[in-house]
Amino acid sequence: MAPGLTEDAVPAAAACGASVRRVFTDIEAFGNALVDSGLPPVLSGRHDSGEFRAGVVARALGPLRLIALNTPAGECFRDARCAREADERFWQVELMTRGHARVEQGRRAAELGPADVVLIDPARPVRFASTASTHVTLLVPRRELRLRTGDAERLAGVRFPGDHGPWALVASLAREMARSLRGFGAGAADRSAAAVIELVSVALEAQLGDPRPGPDEALRERIVGYIEARLSDRELAPAGIAAAHHISLRRLHRLFEDQPLTVAALIRRRRLERCRADLMRRDRTVTAVAARWGFADPAHFSRLFKATFGYNAATLTAGERTGPADASECASPAGAPRR
Repeated sequence: MAPGLTEDAVPAAAACGASVRRVFTDIEAFGNALVDSGLPPVLSGRHDSGEFRAGVVARALGPLRLIALNTPAGECFRDARCAREADERFWQVELMTRGHARVEQGRRAAELGPADVVLIDPARPVRFASTASTHVTLLVPRRELRLRTGDAERLAGVRFPGDHGPWALVASLAREMARSLRGFGAGAADRSAAAVIELVSVALEAQLGDPRPGPDEALRERIVGYIEARLSDRELAPAGIAAAHHISLRRLHRLFEDQPLTVAALIRRRRLERCRADLMRRDRTVTAVAARWGFADPAHFSRLFKATFGYNAATLTAGERTGPADASECASPAGAPRR
């Protein structure tokens, strides 16, 4: 057994993928265990001085993944350096069972107490800070919840009170599931997971209100899809987008007035994210990748990339993939909740 690690046996059914609860006295080992459990990696923040002790148990229920954590007070964060393709495949539903936490994502900050729930997009930057606490994470495949892009923007980083309404059912069920998943065969596990996912979907729809998109929202969704499909086109610009959808340029801008990004900023941001993904996964030069996604001026691209992500694009090329791009650095948090 690795230094700083003890194990407490937990009865488990193999069909459910239940695991052994592990208790850690070493921060780095705990961070690595969180990544092994399926949680996205994070970068080090701070933690309270004194003896470190944290616990984790991860279990599978059909397509669901449950991770129960017991963590000391501290902070951690996830930024673009920790980006992984796998994190784009699920949503992270976080339930506090003891203690308090602050979760920041996008322009929102959720102050969580016991029984509160928050939806987190694992593919986007996020910051955590908490007291000594226990919490349960549900990793839900995105294809199962079927959230639209606009819905996700409205819901991520929002506190959902888990003491009443649909979220009270989600919170209660998540707590019980984290305690025991014994006796599930493969078929029962899949059906039970489907029921949990349906309950989470109901709670999210209740938070949104009318699940049917209005005319503006539906048009905006079509425009976002149009943009995504044409990011490599250097001529992609607001005027052309408006013309393609038979609306005025002013109408286009008004559609995005209440969104986190303007049309032009959305195009720029998504192109930069595509560039970052290519640089991390392929052996190509910065200039070639920038040109592929519509950036004709390499110097201008480099400045935009640094301003957006906080580090140089060149650090992600195959020959220089050290420090910021290494998942190993993102796997060793320095403070709870460390995920």
